[in-house]
Amino acid sequence: MLAETKFAAEPLARPALGEPYLLTPGPLTTAYSVKQAMLRDWGSWDGDFRAMTSDMRRRLLALTGDTKGEFDCVPMQGSGSFCVEAMLGSFVPSDGKVLVLANGAYGLRAAQTMQYLGRAYTLIDKGDYLPPRGDEVAAALEADPAITHVIAIHCETSSGILNPVAEIAEAVHGKGRKLLVDSMSAFGAVALDVNEIRYEAMVSSANKCIEGVPGFGFIIARKSELEAAKGRSHSLSLDVHAQWAHMNKTGQWRYTPPTHVVAAFLEALRQHEAEGGVAGRGARYVKNRDVMVAGMRELGFETLLRDRWLSPIIVTFFNPAHANFAFDRFYELMKDKGFIIYPGKLTVVDSFRVGCIGQMDEHVMRRVVEAAAQSLDEMGVDTAAPPAAAIAERAKLAA
Repeated sequence: MLAETKFAAEPLARPALGEPYLLTPGPLTTAYSVKQAMLRDWGSWDGDFRAMTSDMRRRLLALTGDTKGEFDCVPMQGSGSFCVEAMLGSFVPSDGKVLVLANGAYGLRAAQTMQYLGRAYTLIDKGDYLPPRGDEVAAALEADPAITHVIAIHCETSSGILNPVAEIAEAVHGKGRKLLVDSMSAFGAVALDVNEIRYEAMVSSANKCIEGVPGFGFIIARKSELEAAKGRSHSLSLDVHAQWAHMNKTGQWRYTPPTHVVAAFLEALRQHEAEGGVAGRGARYVKNRDVMVAGMRELGFETLLRDRWLSPIIVTFFNPAHANFAFDRFYELMKDKGFIIYPGKLTVVDSFRVGCIGQMDEHVMRRVVEAAAQSLDEMGVDTAAPPAAAIAERAKLAA
């Protein structure tokens, strides 16, 4: 069962400009102070901005629990997918082979990236509904000694499933292989402590659970892996080792950094710390999810996933079976009420997604449920129950 939740003591401020809440897995709704931090210009070579970059790297490393100085943080310009490609292209040697664990669009995108890189890979594709498990990863590694690396998606936002990274990491390390983690939508709200979960590198983005704005991502990796990555990259601009070496030598980014985005991200990191770090941020998101899911279920909506696999990042709901329901109309009605939701990405049944992250609290999520109820009423939909085919698909999780 989902945990009971209580009202937050102090509701978060509404968007100052009156824009809709972004119920998406990033970009997301940001604090006004984060936006304000972008009003000043910074010189990318100036000492003040170099100090900002250094402070940012230090703060991000602290979130991993690395107290031994074994890891370092390398920010990279571009979207999250740029940074995933940078990680794969820099840490997997040309004669390596990657086991890609996929249960949605982002695992499949990692496989597509390996194709573009021209590097060997094999795929465990669990479809839209099931998590990759440690025992099947161990079996795949046992069957194929050529596999050198495994890439796992921490939170697959196609479905909203929180994958069991800890048991995957145990299986990978137990077979003497190296784990790379795409924690794009989870880092900062779901623990990825290096003292508890063994991985060689992870990647995330500014505009996710830290609640910054888009413009760069970051790779956190063991220094031994960073050193070994010299000369491996397929790309000049996506070379993680070259970026790392240049930053450590000069304090500067190799190429023009998103200065305003970095300034905003530092403010977001300060807010993250004030909220209680990973545990505090994650607790708010869990409350958001629990309140929203409970309310939507009362309206008749059904989640794709059972409670065990529901992430605090984003939740997938089946579209109602009612003849009057049309997602495009529902989307516009929700937007009119101040909430932008996310289309579904499932391949078998129709769905939509509601994000739980960003500058939102349980009070906002209650208004989301109210808006959904009003929108259904305006559409003439008296029940949000899904079609039988959707429930049959979900039954695969219990199989």
